[in-house]
Amino acid sequence: MSDVKLQDIRKAFGSLEVIKGVDLDIKSGEFVVFVGPSGCGKSTLLRMIAGLEEITSGTLEIGGTRMNDVDPSKRGIAMVFQSYALYPHMTVRENMGFALRFAGVPKAEVEKQVAEAARILELEPLLDRKPKQLSGGQRQRVAIGRAIVRHPNVFLFDEPLSNLDAELRVHMRIEIARLHKTLATTMIYVTHDQVEAMTLADKIVVLRAGLVEQVGSPLELYDDPANLFVAGFLGSPKMNFFKGVVTASGNGNVTIELPEVGGTSIVKAATIAAGTTVTVGVRPEHFDDTGPAVLNLTIDMLEHLGGETFAYARHGSGDLVIIETKHGRDLKTGETIHAKFEPERALLFDAAGKRIR
Repeated sequence: MSDVKLQDIRKAFGSLEVIKGVDLDIKSGEFVVFVGPSGCGKSTLLRMIAGLEEITSGTLEIGGTRMNDVDPSKRGIAMVFQSYALYPHMTVRENMGFALRFAGVPKAEVEKQVAEAARILELEPLLDRKPKQLSGGQRQRVAIGRAIVRHPNVFLFDEPLSNLDAELRVHMRIEIARLHKTLATTMIYVTHDQVEAMTLADKIVVLRAGLVEQVGSPLELYDDPANLFVAGFLGSPKMNFFKGVVTASGNGNVTIELPEVGGTSIVKAATIAAGTTVTVGVRPEHFDDTGPAVLNLTIDMLEHLGGETFAYARHGSGDLVIIETKHGRDLKTGETIHAKFEPERALLFDAAGKRIR
């Protein structure tokens, strides 16, 4: 069993509390991603699970055993850091087997475990090379292999792909997803990159300022965010937000005026009192050619990505609106675009940023 359970976990550095009471259940075999902006506490939380940071209060359990005061080496975890931290004078084979040799594991068993990890990570042709002869992606695979040979109950990854270029990050995301499928081991992964979170996770934990904002599967959080922060954080390009005022309410519907984009009105199923100020969220891909809501905007810039185009447009001097369009090749900077969407696909948030359902 490699369940991980956090109960009211807190971390303070003197009078500064950086983790403010986190409750979380991670099931055995799950791939869980901690995501959030810099300074939200995601790496600190991971380091507390690893035993590299002391827990100020609360309870951490791994496999049903309380781990608060257990030495990191006895927690059944292995951690992969942003820095590869390979020994430059050792070969790949020696780097991967170092922890086992240090622990006194027999040589034959070390060789067996290294060979198996190399096979899983397709490192067999590289075993006799030294780190300086490897690419960044190969070095990161060696660092992961060094963790695999220990057969941990839980893998911890602290932004392992941050040092790689864009193409290698995509490749390594695929490698890590494949590795999880092969090993079926609990993995906890920290990243600031919401694309990594969306593509890798079984479950995403969105953190902000030391608190959990929402927990759920990638598509649950994308389609049904609990608040304005989660809605804006997940999605690339990000969701568009418009200030709105409820001008009429009745029969389960409301009419909302959007003054910042030309006073356009939308009708949506909701129960909100007239006069209430709301925020309306619309994702770039939810604009289409047929919706009854129409925004007349002037194009500032076009981002052509081959198979898709994003138009960055605005009404007057208002904020930019990002629109995914199938007609990008026919558009020009400075011309007007009639951006349509279905009001029922829009999300509503109250003045405090909480989702209105």
